[in-house]
Amino acid sequence: MTAISPGGNRLDQMARIEGVRTIEVPMARQISPLRDLVSLWRLWRIMRALRPTVTNVGTPKAGLLGGLAAWLNRVPCRFYTLRGLRFETTNGLKRRLLIYTERLACRFAHRVICVSKSVREMAMASGLTSWEKTVVFGRGGSNGVDASRFAPTSERITRAAELRRELGIPPSAPVMGFVGRLTRDKGIPELVEAFLRLLDQFPDLRLLLLGRFECEDPLPVETRRRLETHPQVVLMGHQQRDGKSPLADQPREDWPVEDTAPYYSLMDVFVLPSHREGLPNVILEAQAACKPVAAARATGIVDAVADEETGLLFPVGDMEALTGAVARLLSDKALARKLACAGQERVKREFRQEQIWEALYQEYQGYLRTRDLPLPAMSSLETSSRSQSSVPAGWR
Repeated sequence: MTAISPGGNRLDQMARIEGVRTIEVPMARQISPLRDLVSLWRLWRIMRALRPTVTNVGTPKAGLLGGLAAWLNRVPCRFYTLRGLRFETTNGLKRRLLIYTERLACRFAHRVICVSKSVREMAMASGLTSWEKTVVFGRGGSNGVDASRFAPTSERITRAAELRRELGIPPSAPVMGFVGRLTRDKGIPELVEAFLRLLDQFPDLRLLLLGRFECEDPLPVETRRRLETHPQVVLMGHQQRDGKSPLADQPREDWPVEDTAPYYSLMDVFVLPSHREGLPNVILEAQAACKPVAAARATGIVDAVADEETGLLFPVGDMEALTGAVARLLSDKALARKLACAGQERVKREFRQEQIWEALYQEYQGYLRTRDLPLPAMSSLETSSRSQSSVPAGWR
């Protein structure tokens, strides 16, 4: 296996942990014709040298450039993992251009793996590809979640108490938390406004955000000012580098990843007011940590949260409904506990990493067979592991 990515600390870290070959190819996240042509040329040359049997590309830019490079090199098995639909929160010419590039990325692939059923439905409605060309693994996901990594163990609960002291959060103060990019399309303006309204009912409430600001989709000036100056807002960059402020507008690839598990443990409610998602891992992680979730009824989120069963959903951008959902979870401890426990059980049952890995492996195997290509040999350890991992009927 060879992994190709724009590079940075995360690519180096993956190479060490996974023990795979990695190649750095810079790719501009924004539309940049000249830089995109250079990236395409590099990808074409790499694939021409590697001559892969299978390629799997993801994200809009890598999906387009990597997919085109694989198509030009006539790679026999080409997959595109559709992790979300960026055009959902755009309009006008930019929206039309993003839809067109997604259609091209899908056309270059033999199979399109959608990370959730709602992403698949939106892709169909937008005319990106055909239903027969797409697949969703079970309830969705591209890698699943290791629930044990976020489970509320005694060590994590102790660490959460320590974090409260370090962050100046009183032991009895309720905490509403968020993990992700601090941008408009993540619903941060609504989140901040809801927090300010909730202070009337919960005067000790804290808003904890793990993330970073981005230049691509900047927040309104007033929203950012409130985040940086309000005494009951706690900003923690979950990706921070060498002594720099966690608020710095830094490219995500250049920042090492910090463990978020202890921060989930100190939250009372996890909130995701995002306007669009693929399948939000942060919700699954919060549920694995046994935390109640309030989230917008957006693409991707509806696959991660069953309303009134594993969390509460509210209409996208609805300030009143967002405020009411969080207030309900903070006030009704029994409801919050019931939803949190149900969410945790669902993550353990339906979003296990082993299920996703096995389904993806079977997808590769199946397509290789249709092309009469040799199947990769498995070691005895891999064979034993697969014999213990079953894929539920109807998983694909």
